[in-house]
Amino acid sequence: MNGGDEVVAAPAGPPHPLEWKFSQVFGERTAGEEVQEVDIISAIEFDKSGDHLATGDRGGRVVLFERTDTKDHGGSSRDLERVDYSIGRHPEFRYKTEFQSHEPEFDYLKSLEIEEKINKIRWCQIANGALFLLSTNDKTIKFWKVQEKKVKKISEMNVDPSKSMGNGSIASSSNSSSSRPYLANGGSPDRYNYISNDFSFPPGGIPSLRLPMVSSHETSLVARCRRVYAHAHDYHINSISNNSDGETFISADDLRINLWNLEISNQSFNIVDVKPANMEDLTEVITSAEFHPTHCNTLAYSSSKGSIRLVDLRQSALCDSHAKLFEEQEAPGSRSFFTEIIASISDIKFGKDGRYILSRDYMTLKLWDINMDSGPVATFQVHEYLRPKLCDLYENDSIFDKFECCLSGDGLRLATGSYSNLFRVFGCAPGSAEATTLEASKNPMRRLVPTPSRPSRSLGNSITRVVRRGAETPGVDANGNSFDFTTKLLHLAWHPSENSIACAAANSLYMYYA
Repeated sequence: MNGGDEVVAAPAGPPHPLEWKFSQVFGERTAGEEVQEVDIISAIEFDKSGDHLATGDRGGRVVLFERTDTKDHGGSSRDLERVDYSIGRHPEFRYKTEFQSHEPEFDYLKSLEIEEKINKIRWCQIANGALFLLSTNDKTIKFWKVQEKKVKKISEMNVDPSKSMGNGSIASSSNSSSSRPYLANGGSPDRYNYISNDFSFPPGGIPSLRLPMVSSHETSLVARCRRVYAHAHDYHINSISNNSDGETFISADDLRINLWNLEISNQSFNIVDVKPANMEDLTEVITSAEFHPTHCNTLAYSSSKGSIRLVDLRQSALCDSHAKLFEEQEAPGSRSFFTEIIASISDIKFGKDGRYILSRDYMTLKLWDINMDSGPVATFQVHEYLRPKLCDLYENDSIFDKFECCLSGDGLRLATGSYSNLFRVFGCAPGSAEATTLEASKNPMRRLVPTPSRPSRSLGNSITRVVRRGAETPGVDANGNSFDFTTKLLHLAWHPSENSIACAAANSLYMYYA
């Protein structure tokens, strides 16, 4: 109490760890079923409302899902009352439609095959009930409009077939007779309807003469490619990101970032170019790029050296100089052959308010405060038990796998994938020790053994190797389970406003809620 009239609230502790439950699965494999390469999911993205989910696969297809558990089965979740999940209900999605976004191509000038695999999908603003999204493969970005179109059918014909040939009716005939009056002025009796000789109008008119009626009963979803943004990248596109202004977006490859206007597909502006005059001097490449969620002039991009650069488009047209540089200093004596490979950042994401950036490198997740460029505010070990296995991972190329990361809408948690179809959820609120390991299966908690892995917040500690049970046993993870490098969970997305995660295990899309 303060002066007898004011109650001072006790400081709130960190939120409790979430208990994750299986929600649903699309494209589940039966035991022993072989996965076709073209069916493997390569991109996942929720739209801003969380009512739609898009996936892209290696076969160039985009599949859309829509939310069904909102109050009126189809309205926007932002203004609808949600279901109470504590009573056993859970967020539900259903298949909406799919379309072929990209086809395999061949670049004749470079004798290069361009595969149809979808690298990234980004939702754009909904307009007039139509969905808009961007999808890209290695070279070409496409802007899609998905809209419900009513199927029109002619439901009533001119002539009632049951009465058309009787007496006193209008009929069609090929017999010619000069005495018959024609309904059409002039013409041949072979082509026009005529009135028979004994014709008389019944009282009240002709009941069988009806005008055709066009009715639209059912609707079908039609996906139409509105624009194609091509021939702007010499290297493989790794990122696309929409701007908060709703008019522009960026695309990034290994050496350049281009700025596009959604309405103009034949020109783009090169805003970042890290290509050296001599390619032998190349030391790092761009790995991921994303616009700030609310500031249309700010974007961030990550590099293969583990650094993140914040760029302000107001400074100059070509943003070769960054506004801020975020990188972690290497601990002395910790360098090895693999240091630079595992430092490469595979994905970055801004938090919803734009204050924090989450980055994923091969071994860790790092959370950065854009107001503090001395180092990450938190580091989370994703699969530290693999550190003794880096040589094997290099031999089988797994060390180059690009794992994605995501943040919850409230910014209190973050998630990323690992091997054996496992993914990790960490609490990033001050004081939180939440570190959950889940499996992409119908029983996500079945492999879970509590292994508290508090985030190391000091720069020195994040390098320190943590030895846990199972770390020294070949082929065994921190929980004592054998791990499988062929099953990897690279792609996942967190619902923008709820604790719900969608993740891809090969060709299956798993959804979980907490």
